[in-house]
Amino acid sequence: MASPVEIVRQAQGCESRREGAAAVALLASVTDVAGIGPRAAQAFGRLLGAGPVPSLFDLLGHAPVGLDQRAVVEDLRPVPAGTKVLARLVVEAHLPPEHPKRPYKIRCRDRGGFVHLVFFRAKGAWLRQRLPEGEARWVAGSVDRFGYEIQITHPDSVLSAPPGGTEDGSAVQPVYPLVQGIGQAFVRRGVAAAVAGLPDLAEWQDPAFVAVQAWPDPRNALRTLHEPREAADLLPQAPARRRLAYDELLAGALALQLVQGRRRRQSGRTTRGDGRLRRQVEAALPFALTGGQQAAIRQVEAEMASPLRMVRLLQGDVGSGKTLVGLQAMLIAVEAGRQAVLMAPTDLLARQHARGLSALLAPLGIEPVLLTGRQPAAQRRGALARLASGDAAIAIGTHALFQDGVAFADLALVVIDEQHRFGVHQRLDLAAKGALPDLLVMTATPIPRSLILTVYGDMAVSRLLEKPPGRLPVTTRVLPLERMDDILAAVERALAGGERLYWVCPVVAEDEGSELVAAETRATGLAQRFGAIVGLIHGRMGPVEKGEAMAAFQSGARPILVATTVIEVGVDVPEAGVIVIEQAECFGLAQLHQLRGRVGRGNRPGTCLLLYRGPLGRIAKERLKVLRGTEDGFVIAEEDLRLRGPGEVLGTRQSGMPDLRFADLGAHADLMAAARQEAKLVLARDPRLTSPRGRALRGLLRLFGKTQAMSYLASG
Repeated sequence: MASPVEIVRQAQGCESRREGAAAVALLASVTDVAGIGPRAAQAFGRLLGAGPVPSLFDLLGHAPVGLDQRAVVEDLRPVPAGTKVLARLVVEAHLPPEHPKRPYKIRCRDRGGFVHLVFFRAKGAWLRQRLPEGEARWVAGSVDRFGYEIQITHPDSVLSAPPGGTEDGSAVQPVYPLVQGIGQAFVRRGVAAAVAGLPDLAEWQDPAFVAVQAWPDPRNALRTLHEPREAADLLPQAPARRRLAYDELLAGALALQLVQGRRRRQSGRTTRGDGRLRRQVEAALPFALTGGQQAAIRQVEAEMASPLRMVRLLQGDVGSGKTLVGLQAMLIAVEAGRQAVLMAPTDLLARQHARGLSALLAPLGIEPVLLTGRQPAAQRRGALARLASGDAAIAIGTHALFQDGVAFADLALVVIDEQHRFGVHQRLDLAAKGALPDLLVMTATPIPRSLILTVYGDMAVSRLLEKPPGRLPVTTRVLPLERMDDILAAVERALAGGERLYWVCPVVAEDEGSELVAAETRATGLAQRFGAIVGLIHGRMGPVEKGEAMAAFQSGARPILVATTVIEVGVDVPEAGVIVIEQAECFGLAQLHQLRGRVGRGNRPGTCLLLYRGPLGRIAKERLKVLRGTEDGFVIAEEDLRLRGPGEVLGTRQSGMPDLRFADLGAHADLMAAARQEAKLVLARDPRLTSPRGRALRGLLRLFGKTQAMSYLASG
């Protein structure tokens, strides 16, 4: 099996590869590391969220979050039971069990005498490979006594060389984030093997800047990240961490500059409407458009009339009226004799959009088509025919809109609702359905300005800061689960007053060992008290079941709807006045704000009850305090970023949100600004990245997954 160094040599021998060869070698599979086979690779893929075959760089990007410091002990006899130690042991003999249910023992020796290592359900061949007779190993674990015998049961780690720091009588090992079924020892072995094979990496940063910052080179930065000596080495401001964060931010900034350059070179089409349809819709509304809506519509109108392609982000808090702006944009395309589509992240939300917009479009003589993944075949064929012929001017649907076989007569505008629920490739696939159609992306998730620059830096941004007239405030209360009797009594009073009520739980079903309350269990409990008026909706249900549950809730037949976060985005039932969120400490701030936005949409104020299970940690307390204190989604977004980091604020890994490995947008704001400036300078001097540094930067782009940007670079 080739080592990382051998892979580098092979890459360096290939003259056609222009990017940094050593950097590209880190994109090899983790199975190229000695000791990591296909099963281990799958486990790492699950841990890292990187698919079944993660790369070496995926593994090296799994940063430790703490330190495990142990005393180095030469003689285990005086050590109290339960003490965590690191001991140098010489393996003397393997003692396989006579019966499979008995433990496998390995007799070892330290300076004071015999020590037994004990394993249950372990494979002898694997143990003999890790602990060969006659050789010394550094064993970390908890001291135990069985009669007069000293033993360590299932050691935390077995190393052939001592970890860092043993010279001062203690040993330090990194502590990594884990998922169920994967242990520290497994992760440490894999990372240590990857670090041991790290090749020399060409310097892609400006050497003068690196010198001023006193940063290590990229190879030593990765080594230091995984071989910390003290807690300070793990902080965002540690030199190695800042170096790696800047690498990551520069890769992102270069990619955005390349995308922006590509977009500037793309000619769109001039799409001008005469305003007749938009005026009719506005005249029919029972309220006036807000100043923010009017400004956003003017911006969209001007960009659609320009020969350059529009790529605009429309950001607005819950209830700020984004959908109406999107409708007016689509009507510009229809007025010009062309087509527009609105894409939603779920079948439920697409159907809701279709119902709401059809009511506004019917007086105009426009009948939108609905296209989702689970339509009857005849209905789907009819929709496809209307789109291909141009008979349908507006289409509303899910990801089914950009699947093969969907053709448009003249697609001029794509409107995407809740962009963060879609991957970047999905956005591009849909755009390819037309001749570079204009793109309007909408999100109700308040995004901090730093994230807008990082995630949506290739887009112009419109912000809706006002709420439409008539939106009423939502009263938010925080209560412990111990007050469940009082809460149920309050629910009873709300129902008697004609309210409809959401009850949100963190998971769908009970999971053994988990303390999270499940929607199915809560629905059963509420039905025992309130009867058949309790409905249930969650993500594992099919579209028909979801539609029936929502229809029963909307009609009032079942005024209690127990749900998971499937109702988080876009669900609009004006009659719903109360939302109970159980174990609110399990949700992020932005998510809680989105859920709270499901109520208070009608003609009376809403109520949000946040139920928590104590004791609460510091971050959970701060989160609930912020939510109780403000309804301003942008304030909440900034606090969410501060408390949880960018990877959680937008909620999903597959979102187009950069999965930041090293950078902390709160701690590294100065580096983000420097990276944007450096990216502009680099591409101004070397637009094709053909210089020695440019070739190294190509490797950096590949390392951080900026392959789309690389294709723009290659095509000029």
